[in-house]
Amino acid sequence: MNPLSRSRFLRRIALAAAVLIAAGTAQAKTVQFQDLSVEVVGEGRPVLMIPGLNSAGGTWRETCAGLQADHVQCHIVQLPGFAGAAAVKTDRFVDSMRDRLLAYIKDRKLAKPVVMGHSLGGFIALEMAIEQPKAIDRLVIVDSLAFLGALQNPAATAESVKPMAEAMRKRMTEQDAETYRLGVANAVKGMSLDEKRVATLVQWGEASDRATTAQAMYEMMTTDLRPQLAKIKTPTLLLGSWAAYASYGATKESTTAIFKAQYATLDGVRIELSQAGYHFLMWDDPKWLQDQVRGFIDAGAGHDG
Repeated sequence: MNPLSRSRFLRRIALAAAVLIAAGTAQAKTVQFQDLSVEVVGEGRPVLMIPGLNSAGGTWRETCAGLQADHVQCHIVQLPGFAGAAAVKTDRFVDSMRDRLLAYIKDRKLAKPVVMGHSLGGFIALEMAIEQPKAIDRLVIVDSLAFLGALQNPAATAESVKPMAEAMRKRMTEQDAETYRLGVANAVKGMSLDEKRVATLVQWGEASDRATTAQAMYEMMTTDLRPQLAKIKTPTLLLGSWAAYASYGATKESTTAIFKAQYATLDGVRIELSQAGYHFLMWDDPKWLQDQVRGFIDAGAGHDG
């Protein structure tokens, strides 16, 4: 090994060791705020991490550990009603979570936070940036659309999909327990490459409050954020998946086109797609996701907004 190669090798070893040490020594504490449970890990630049539908905050734990060497303080959110967390009564679940998370940022005095959201969490993050464009320094959206209702039909509108969404919500809330359980299991197939992870998703889904799940799905299907994306002035990174849908004819190019269409009004959005990861990219392609996030938030260090 020549001296240059040896030097690079030693630097990589040192970085890997730093990550492991940080992951093992970072102090965590749990904060309760307006029915949210937030696990705070590490010290440094605040990064709010929002999980998706039926998911536990643990979705983000490995990502948090991987970013500790970058002086990041993770705020890992557990949304109410999901993965065994107590449900809350609200007419508009997504809007309520948006407002609570913005209040959390203000209450905790988080300066220039990065907000990361997966799936439903990404949808909530977009709503946060639309509602208060100056409250967030950077957005990382993981495999989430601005209007789920247009996925199958780009010409769909919030009004045109309402009958289908209402039927879905009614069906989900009225199904017998066994039928609902089978539906949960079928819904998460293909969301991760790892069958053990899929089993975890099934457990989380079964432990989630059915009414909360149905309402959140209804709202994602009938809320079109596309016209409002122009209000977002926050630099945004969109990380997407496509490989799970290859058997249905999807390609990286066709999926990129869908994301570009969905986010056409969001000025400057950067779109990156994983080569092989499924919907839970933080599990299936962790190094790629962490490298993408690291480069993006490092570029924003000291950003004035």
